Amino acid sequence: MENVAVYVGLATAVISAYAIWFYLLSRRLTGPKVFPLVGSLPFLMANRGRIHDWIAENLHAAGGTYQTCTIMIPIVAKKQGFYTVTCHPKNLEHILRTRFDNYPKGPMWRTAFHDLLGQGIFNSDGETWLMQRKTAALEFTTRTLRQAMARWVNRAIKNRLWLILDRAVRESKPVDLQDLFLRLTFDNICGLTFGKDPETLSPELPENPFAVAFDTATEATLQRFLYPGFLWRVQKILGIGSEKRLEKSLQVVEDYMNEAIDARKNSPSDDLLSRFLKKRDVDGKFLPIDVLQRIALNFVLAGRDTSSVALSWFFWLVMDHPEVENKILKEISMVLRETRGDDPTKWTEEPLMFDEADRLVYLKAALAETLRLYPSVPQDFKYVVEDDVLPDGTYVPRGSTVTYSIYSIGRMKSIWGDDCLQFRPDRWLSAEGDRFEPPKDGYKFVAFNAGPRTCLGKDLAYLQMKSVASAVLLRYRLSPVPGHRVQQKMSLTLFMQNGLRVLMQPRPREQLLA
Repeated sequence: MENVAVYVGLATAVISAYAIWFYLLSRRLTGPKVFPLVGSLPFLMANRGRIHDWIAENLHAAGGTYQTCTIMIPIVAKKQGFYTVTCHPKNLEHILRTRFDNYPKGPMWRTAFHDLLGQGIFNSDGETWLMQRKTAALEFTTRTLRQAMARWVNRAIKNRLWLILDRAVRESKPVDLQDLFLRLTFDNICGLTFGKDPETLSPELPENPFAVAFDTATEATLQRFLYPGFLWRVQKILGIGSEKRLEKSLQVVEDYMNEAIDARKNSPSDDLLSRFLKKRDVDGKFLPIDVLQRIALNFVLAGRDTSSVALSWFFWLVMDHPEVENKILKEISMVLRETRGDDPTKWTEEPLMFDEADRLVYLKAALAETLRLYPSVPQDFKYVVEDDVLPDGTYVPRGSTVTYSIYSIGRMKSIWGDDCLQFRPDRWLSAEGDRFEPPKDGYKFVAFNAGPRTCLGKDLAYLQMKSVASAVLLRYRLSPVPGHRVQQKMSLTLFMQNGLRVLMQPRPREQLLA
């Protein structure tokens, strides 16, 4: 009986201590309500279909000058059971630039993505990252790379995209623009990276083994990051579930990569892989094959999904804002009159050259406004190396995770004004409307990241999106398929869950001459 009394006393003391700790902790946390043991997990699960809007609502509710909140998820969150989530530009500048070395990708991210991305530029920190960054920066500033991208983009538009859309017009059948854009950007980035065209954007819309395996590997890798580490590690040991799919798909990817590398060794070209084959590491040695594989895959991952997703949300917004569409058409017509003459039939014989697309200031503003509201990567995560305090006074402990919500930044009145939820491209233009002017505070808009990790391909991405957007809008009027529901897919990239199904009609000539 005495032992029972001791155990009861110990249990009571532990429960009381936990209750006091939990009460004090929950009082100082800003964010969704927390419950004992499970924290905010019930709210997270209830809002899993609209996670980005839910986070934005919690950050908005946090109020004050800075938007920061805490989401408590025991077991899943590594340090003290909670994630720090923020969206204020000052905090982002602190994380992405001021204390850059204190906020790397971190071990959890690198481990989860290692099998797919290895030590590629998007999955590495420190010297490994810096070497690739410097090498890639030299390549992305060359005019030959820009010219190569222009060739791949215009070829895909003229010989494939227009053929598919023309057939859809003749047959009065809907198309899924998101699927077409994913195929187009995949073909383009593979051509730019490997000099090898997988031809996924063809009239028959074929399945390509490399593309399918790449998608499967990406989705399986994402599951590692979303769930506790021990779950996917057990699956990997047993060879079951998503880990089995990952292993099989990675083999297909590696076979494809080996063929591409062998081809480029024998016949160098102006693609990125050929350029990296010539590079040497700090010891003067050529880069190993497995490193080349992962470097190339990192570029494919970055160049494919982000631009195609941005284009999908752009057309969805434009269909709902005809005044924006009319301004875009007016600007394209003005440029083409100067470069191709007054006959509109000549405007659609060839896609816009990159030099023509460069002049489309309002279209770039519309694309930037799309990315403000629907960033292709809606949130990102950083690991905290040493204890730190954010500019708003939030303490972040060593070993914890800080999430910055890019999606939420564009939805804060304190950052973008009372009209923050409106699609208004003019906010990106000078007072005269003739120049693209991003915000002076570069951390108000981080769709292309910011600080030392700013996206190297930002300018190429804008040019590709402008070329595709103008090629579609010049030739076709778009309308959504009745009853088609557009909603976000919960993934690291802001895909549309059910695609973007639209109906096409020929663009009336008088609209171009207006």
